[in-house]
Amino acid sequence: MGPTEEKTANAVDIYRDTWVRFLGYANEVGEAFRALVPVSFVWGSYAVATAYVTADAVDKGKKAAVAHGDNPGKTTQVAVAVVDTFVWQALASVIIPGFTINRVCAASLYLLGRTTKWPLPVRKWTTTAIGLSTIPFIITPIDRSVDFLLDSSLRKVYNDGKKHE
Repeated sequence: MGPTEEKTANAVDIYRDTWVRFLGYANEVGEAFRALVPVSFVWGSYAVATAYVTADAVDKGKKAAVAHGDNPGKTTQVAVAVVDTFVWQALASVIIPGFTINRVCAASLYLLGRTTKWPLPVRKWTTTAIGLSTIPFIITPIDRSVDFLLDSSLRKVYNDGKKHE
């Protein structure tokens, strides 16, 4: 491994190795609070998560451009890096977890309404707590499922199923 490769291998990815990664979970937090806040707050949380996904995809495209220099096929490799990152992040960080937390919260609010005599504000706060506490448990299974989905489909199109980082 040369000095450039070693530097790249040890480099911190701001979108995956720092607190910035948590911006990708903004929409899950927004969905957990849906029962308590105006819907504009929830949509704002999706805007934050989508901005994170887009920034990560652009970053991976820039890194692919640097890594491939002036080599033939550079444009294709940059496009693959951007598309792979954007699709993976959109599914694993926004779409699937947002839907999952939304349904967990909707079901819990409904069930609490049917099975308890708690006042509505207590049921809403309990629903929010359930939604927030669900987030850590869904991350890894969703990430692995999206890996499997992309490895079985999109990644086969552009690189015979090999993961693209």
